[in-house]
Amino acid sequence: MPDATRPRWPSLLAALLLIHLLLILPSHPGAMTPAALVRFPLELPALAILLAASPRRWRIASRGLVTGFLLAMTLVKLLDLAAETAFLRPFNPVLDLALLPAGLRMLAGAIGPLAAFAAILAALATLALLAAALWWATGRIAALALPAPWLAALVPAMAIVALDLGGPSAPADPPGSAPTARLAFEHVRDIGRARRDLAAFRIEAAQDPYATALPSAILPSLDGTDVFVTFIESYGRTALENPLYSPSVTAALATAEGRIAAAGLAARSGWLTSTTRGGQSWLAHSTLLTGLRIASDGRYRALVASPRRTLLGLAREAGWHTAAVVPAITLTWRESGYFGYDTILAAADLGYRGKPFNWVTMPDQFTLAAFERRLLDPQPRNPVFAEIALISSHAPWTPIPPVLPWESLGDGKVFDPFATAGDPPELVWRDPDRVREQFRRALVYSLTVIGEFAARRAATPPLMIALGDHQPTGFVAQGHGGDDVPVHVIGPPDLVARFADWGWTPGLVPAPATPAMPMEDFRDRLLATFGPQAATQAAAAGPEIRTRAEPLPAPAQY
Repeated sequence: MPDATRPRWPSLLAALLLIHLLLILPSHPGAMTPAALVRFPLELPALAILLAASPRRWRIASRGLVTGFLLAMTLVKLLDLAAETAFLRPFNPVLDLALLPAGLRMLAGAIGPLAAFAAILAALATLALLAAALWWATGRIAALALPAPWLAALVPAMAIVALDLGGPSAPADPPGSAPTARLAFEHVRDIGRARRDLAAFRIEAAQDPYATALPSAILPSLDGTDVFVTFIESYGRTALENPLYSPSVTAALATAEGRIAAAGLAARSGWLTSTTRGGQSWLAHSTLLTGLRIASDGRYRALVASPRRTLLGLAREAGWHTAAVVPAITLTWRESGYFGYDTILAAADLGYRGKPFNWVTMPDQFTLAAFERRLLDPQPRNPVFAEIALISSHAPWTPIPPVLPWESLGDGKVFDPFATAGDPPELVWRDPDRVREQFRRALVYSLTVIGEFAARRAATPPLMIALGDHQPTGFVAQGHGGDDVPVHVIGPPDLVARFADWGWTPGLVPAPATPAMPMEDFRDRLLATFGPQAATQAAAAGPEIRTRAEPLPAPAQY
């Protein structure tokens, strides 16, 4: 009579197939090909022997170990796939766990809270079903109940896996591969590296060449001048190199260049190398403002706990009224105190009463108009040094409003007809070509708005530094531009001329051959360019070159 506890062959094969599929599941979008299905996972024999030859008293433990390992590694692979798609790098739990809440908020903004909640429930239910399926599969294999001597076969099976992990330095190259074991090894290794990197970064952040700078030595050549550092969301080098976008973007820049030239302003442009791709804009912002390479959320958290002085913090000490104009901020911004802002204009502070554009809380044109109304129009006032984050070119890039007459914006309700126009994101994002087209339109809109705003301020011209924060996500960038982003300087000709020494191109279209400067070099380069020595040279050049002005009286209230 057959043993009722032994598995039937169909169920045994189904159990092995499930584990096989989880072991060969790729962790990179580029590996999601039919060829992945024919790879033999070297871990499979080792796991099968462990389950089938474990003594009865160890069987529950071995099943739990295998189930937990496969479930955890499947989750890691899915997180890697998401991180590689969005940021072109794998997921690192030490650095990236804090991103999960932000990602959920973005999902809710893109597809709606109910749809996002349903997607989360579906994901949790899928994981629960997978855990149950794995427990069933390990039970079918364990029911083979191989004799105890079979457990010795685990040693050569694990040795073969170790050979594959050894790579080219291994004494032999076994057939097949061990992708899951390799991924586990790499993630454990990367966690250790991340911890060591953070320790080294904390030491670096404490060593600031401007830690003891006197207020009089901070940007004296710009005293009395408004300075606006304006980040354009997802504005990467692909915008000027990818044939899908470059004709439209170049035309928008040419139009803006003509507009600002007619207003008596000058411009120069170059390239900066960002520290992130596809998202995590705050890493680029903090890199530019602190002169440190902030390439992970772990470094960002270490930064805001450090004594490192930001560009805005330094400007604040020198007499500027510093501000953050951040329409994407809708929740408490705990780190804001670090950066040295006198005023924070978050979404709720900008006076927008119109409808949101999906995740985008308000159009860029309204953001700049509200900033002008709140901080630039009141007189008398100190010069303003502002960090501005424009978000109309943030995913999902639909819908895109037109540029309206600036005097008609009011409280933003004039944008309502455009906020509900066109197809919703969940429909647009089914077609990658439509997504890329919406991205193109969003960039043209943002660049047009910046050009008009610069011309509006020509009577009392600021020094405007407009730049991209990072490249868009991979399928939108399509491999063009690497990590580089365009940067444009717009302002009075005498101030813009200082950037000639940086090698930047006259106008708003940077020459392709212009060397890209690391974004972390910007803070100290700007401080040196407009520092005490530059002010002395400017004063000696003649009265037409501006020198340090007397401080303006502080306003009673912003």
